[in-house]
Amino acid sequence: MSTDFIKPLTAMLLCATQALAQVPAPAPPQSKSILITGGTVHVGDGKVIDDGAVGFREGRIDYVGFEYGVKTAYDTVIHVKGEHVYPGFIVPDSPLGLIEIEQARATVDLRDVGQLEPELRAISAYKSDSRVTPTIRSNGVLLAQVAPRGLTIAGTSSVVQLDAWDSDGALVKADDGVFMSWPAAYQRQGWWAEPGETDSEKKDERAKRIEELRQFFRKARAYAAEPNAAVPDARLEAMRGVFNGNKALFIRADAAREITEAVQFAKAEGVKRTVIVGGYDAWRVADLLRDNKVDVILRRTHSLPMRPEDDIDLPYRLPALLKERDVRFCLGYTGDHEHAGVRNLPFTAGTARTYGLSSEDALRAITLDAAAIMGIDQRCGSLAVGKDATLIVSHGDALDMRGNDVRWAFIQGRRIVLDDHQKQLYRQYVQRLKSGQ
Repeated sequence: MSTDFIKPLTAMLLCATQALAQVPAPAPPQSKSILITGGTVHVGDGKVIDDGAVGFREGRIDYVGFEYGVKTAYDTVIHVKGEHVYPGFIVPDSPLGLIEIEQARATVDLRDVGQLEPELRAISAYKSDSRVTPTIRSNGVLLAQVAPRGLTIAGTSSVVQLDAWDSDGALVKADDGVFMSWPAAYQRQGWWAEPGETDSEKKDERAKRIEELRQFFRKARAYAAEPNAAVPDARLEAMRGVFNGNKALFIRADAAREITEAVQFAKAEGVKRTVIVGGYDAWRVADLLRDNKVDVILRRTHSLPMRPEDDIDLPYRLPALLKERDVRFCLGYTGDHEHAGVRNLPFTAGTARTYGLSSEDALRAITLDAAAIMGIDQRCGSLAVGKDATLIVSHGDALDMRGNDVRWAFIQGRRIVLDDHQKQLYRQYVQRLKSGQ
């Protein structure tokens, strides 16, 4: 083969490779100070500042307040009059980065074998250059709690920011919690059947699973009591933080009976911090949750009721019901196609606002309260001096699909590229239609 042919062929292959690599490269560290001024600043803790300003240097916020109060100079000033400034949105309990194409098994890394496997770390399978991630950032979701699924004790989650070369660079908090599923108290038969008590065989199986959990927790608690184990055990070592407060225990449970059992179990076994995930009936046992300082990651509000006798709008009202009962919660997006659909997270907050929450409480459910539940509220979740400069600027109301138009996004002070392969395809085919081809 002549070299005259090889050179253009090589160039064609390089172009093809670049065309396939649609994920924008991560932004470089912030080098120049930036002031965003003139917009409506939604702090995330309930406060709103009209004609406000947010300034940041070296990735950290150093000013939040009215624009007339800025006293120091900034290298770059971005005027956003008439626009809205928000903290970056946070999605909890997400498979983002663990799934690329749901129907391609080789790209799905949510679970492993076994049943009691807390040592499985979701971050070890996290794909920071997923083509899905840029589509999520486009709607303002900038942080995610990457969590495993499937097993009774599925593994350990971590919190990541969504603009990094690799999993190490993405980490905001490593190994923030252990995820487990509480054995279901009820079963359904058929597509929309009445839930009922399990038969005696199912009851015995469920009792056996709960006893296995109890024995495992007691063994793990005894192991954690020894600062230096004579014989290291990876599974038990992964549980140590649950008993000393370094990790939260996230328990998937929906029915009131399941939630009650799970909370009582965790308390009896010496767990320092418990979070209920799903929590469909959490409002029914609010006193128990509030008295034991148990937080809730609510199931997706854009879903059908779990029971045929429930009001059709009950999922929409769940956030307001918990707010009325002083239970701290944040909004999750668990369900079908969640890794791609999680870009709609701000709109679930908008729905919660329509059904009883105030605008700023709805925002808080995907920012500051989400950060607090994950243990990262000292550096993320609201716009405050000293915190990470992780924020967005939207042309309109970011909780409304008609107004969400993210013009600027910053993660730790770095300006994020808001392009993605879906936008690129849109432009490509618009151009084709205009050309008449």
